[in-house]
Amino acid sequence: MSSFFDLSKKRRSVRTFNGEYPDEKVLNDLKECAASVTNPYNIPIRFVFLDAKDNDLSSPVLSGEKMYVTAVAKPGEHMEEAYGYSFEALLMHAYELGLGGVWIGGTMPREKFEKASSLGADEVMPCMSPVGVASDKMGMKEALMRKGVKADSRFDFEKLFFLNDFDTPLTEKKAEELGVLDALLNLRLSPSAVNKQPWRVVVCGNEAHIFERHDNGYITEHYDLQKIDIGIAMYHFERELKESGKEPVLEVKDPGIKCPDRTDYVATFRW
Repeated sequence: MSSFFDLSKKRRSVRTFNGEYPDEKVLNDLKECAASVTNPYNIPIRFVFLDAKDNDLSSPVLSGEKMYVTAVAKPGEHMEEAYGYSFEALLMHAYELGLGGVWIGGTMPREKFEKASSLGADEVMPCMSPVGVASDKMGMKEALMRKGVKADSRFDFEKLFFLNDFDTPLTEKKAEELGVLDALLNLRLSPSAVNKQPWRVVVCGNEAHIFERHDNGYITEHYDLQKIDIGIAMYHFERELKESGKEPVLEVKDPGIKCPDRTDYVATFRW
């Protein structure tokens, strides 16, 4: 198991914080990371760090937070995948630094966060995350939310991953033979909106074709929140492939695999 896989297994969404500002040195490290984060699509994602008090910001699902980070981008082709990939890279680094956070795409006063982020007329800010040290004790509100979305559960491996087509479930044994078991297990740990886990993957030899399984209510005028979830999953998958010594390359070339209803092709990793 790679150190990144171990980090992914331990990481959880944090909504209850200790009420203190992050250590300045740690926060500066995170800001340096934010300035250098990239994604396979080379689409710019702008990160903005916000002081809760200075900007009069809060969220009804959080407590004790002092800082937030928002991610801003221009709508366009593949923006959502790039957005999810880049923001997850930053949040995983925050966890490496001992900080907690949680993806928030709806339960916030959006206009206030957009204004504080100096949102341009041609930009969108789909999500934000608090940034801070987790409280020693999880708040009741947080505990109930996690229970409500079954935050610690995931769909069965063979319901998410397939071999050559959607008619043939991929077993963990076969995934191990193909050298992608850890990468798929790491992808499976990815956070998603209301824990819907919209990713589906069809493995064909040295290629993994990634698909989005749509649920109702996640597409806005400018972006698809579940496609952002796909970007999050892509980060986990690619990072773990690299940890195993592979050199994955992203392609967007529909393999023509017959899809189930409400399922669309997104991208392919080849190694």
